[in-house]
Amino acid sequence: KNEPFVYFALIILLMIPACEKNPEKAGLTDIDGNVYDTVVIGTQVWMAENLRTTRLNDGTEIPLVESDTAWANLRAPGYCWYGDYEAFFRLNHYGALYNFYAVGTGKLCPEGWHVPDTDEWYTLLLFLGDEIAGGKMKYTGTHDWLQPNTGATNESGFNALPGGFRNTYYKDYQRFRVSGHFWHSNRSDVMRVGYNSSDVIHSTLQHNDGASVRCVRD
Repeated sequence: KNEPFVYFALIILLMIPACEKNPEKAGLTDIDGNVYDTVVIGTQVWMAENLRTTRLNDGTEIPLVESDTAWANLRAPGYCWYGDYEAFFRLNHYGALYNFYAVGTGKLCPEGWHVPDTDEWYTLLLFLGDEIAGGKMKYTGTHDWLQPNTGATNESGFNALPGGFRNTYYKDYQRFRVSGHFWHSNRSDVMRVGYNSSDVIHSTLQHNDGASVRCVRD
């Protein structure tokens, strides 16, 4: 694992005053009781924070899998916290990382919400200007994102954070503070928002990689 980098990044983040998170919640609550900001973007209503539930919306517990080997061999829903640092990543709204098997249940988001499919992601990106959409989605400044955080205005209110992802092939966690990876619902693809670009990159992960989740209203 890239633990030295994670330790260093956590120390730096804790030394800097926390970014002001929106104290006004929209009342979207998951089955664990977590409450989330939401935002209207065009014709869609999005969760403005990364998902952090530990249960499906029918009450089924999602296994927390910390062992790299167990995660790599998993062929069922699972979740984890980047680097196994739950307190930090929960508190700072980076959320949990889920494998695609969890997404594929169709029950990961709160009732009345769902993981966006590819068409819904592109509806968002086109509304925000396609090649500059990433800049409009990212938190500004370099408290969360590495420099230069190219083009970041967050004018959409999406509040994209660089939560990184869990790489099954290399059996480690990667790209914290570098990029955010957000699952599609209909295939094991992600939208990747990076620190050095205003664009959003459509990428593919493995079913048992771990990535962030944003929900959109039905």
